[in-house]
Amino acid sequence: MIRGAEAPRFGQDGTQVVGYASPRRGSESVSAWKVALDPGAVSPRHELTHGEVFIVLDGNARFDFEGRCHQLAAGDAICVPPRTWFAVSNDGPEPFTAICCMDAGGRARIADGEPFPIPWAQ
Repeated sequence: MIRGAEAPRFGQDGTQVVGYASPRRGSESVSAWKVALDPGAVSPRHELTHGEVFIVLDGNARFDFEGRCHQLAAGDAICVPPRTWFAVSNDGPEPFTAICCMDAGGRARIADGEPFPIPWAQ
C-alpha cells in the first residue's frame, strides 16, 4: 500500500509530481504518478523510452507532439507513444492534474541530453 502522505514528491517550475506505483514501491511492471501543472506552467520538451498514458483529473492542458496540438480537459485521456518528443502546458486559469502510467523502467531525455531514469517511476 502506498499512502499519499508517504509518496515521494518532486517539483520544479510550477510542476509537481507525486510518485505512487513503481518497482521501488512494490510494482514490478507498472509505474504510476500524479502530475500537476500550475496555470502557465510548461514541461520541457522531452521524450520517453516507453509510452505514457495521461488521464486528466482536473483542469485543461495542451499536449504538443507529432506536429499536432491536443487540448485535453477533465475526463479525457491521451497516450503518448514511446520515443515521441512532446511537451505539456497549462494555458488555463486553473491547475491541471492527471494520473500518468507507463511500463516500469522508463527513461527520459531532454534536448540533446543522455537518457536518464525518471525519479518518480523507479
